[in-house]
Formats: sequence, C-alpha cells, structure tokens
Amino acid sequence: MKPRLNIVTIGVKNLQVSRDFYKNALGWEPTKDSDENIVFFNHGGIILGLYPIDKLAEDAEISPARSGFSGVTCAINLESKEAVQELYNTVIKNGGKLLVEPRDTFWGGYDAYFADPDGNAWEIAWAPFWNFDEQGSLIME
Repeated sequence: MKPRLNIVTIGVKNLQVSRDFYKNALGWEPTKDSDENIVFFNHGGIILGLYPIDKLAEDAEISPARSGFSGVTCAINLESKEAVQELYNTVIKNGGKLLVEPRDTFWGGYDAYFADPDGNAWEIAWAPFWNFDEQGSLIME
C-alpha cells in the first residue's frame, strides 16, 4: 500500500471555541462539509478535523480522559524565521497558550510551541534546508 495520511482528527471539548480558534489564530477556513457536529480544514491533501472528544473517544472505544503529554505534536512549517514569529504572535493574541517562545534550535532551524484551547501541542518551525511545493506542502525525499 502507498503511504497515505488523509485525515487527522483532534478531539475537542468545545467545538465552536476550537473552530473559532483555528479560524482566527491560524486563518484556516472551515470547508463547506463542516457543520455543527464536525469541522474540517483542507490542507492540500490532508484534512484536519475537529470533533467533540467524548464522541471521538466513544467511536474509537477508548476513554476520553486525558492527562499530561499525549506523545503527539502537529507542526506548521514556514518559509522564514519572521513568519514563525508573526504566526506565533497571532496565535498567542488569539488565545493560544505559550509553551515555548520562538528560539533558534539545536538542529539549525527556528521554532516555537503553543497549545490550542484543548492543550494540543503545536510547533511552528522554519529550517533553511526545507523546501515547499506550490501548495505550501513540505517536500522531503
């Protein structure tokens, strides 16, 4: 089978609060398939979904209880240090929780971390050796 990742769904406590956060803090527009039960954001081939955490846990037949670090982060990779700083400032201004302020990294890049309203960790990063396609997707070979 070809490698394939189509949808990443994040369980959220309050769908409207999370929808507004991702729209206002990151500028992501919900797709027309979104409704009052689920929200989708199209990312050029991968869809990010937001769904009530209790319903998502029920569907997966696991407990919705969360504590500490889940072991997963999502990343937004950008074209410059300045873009990282600018997006980070916008996210924090719109309710993102500061985890790690923008910094030079040990791997030669520049990054920052924030948490969404449900505590999900996100990295905003730039590296001088990354390239992007015309859709803004990171190219790795």
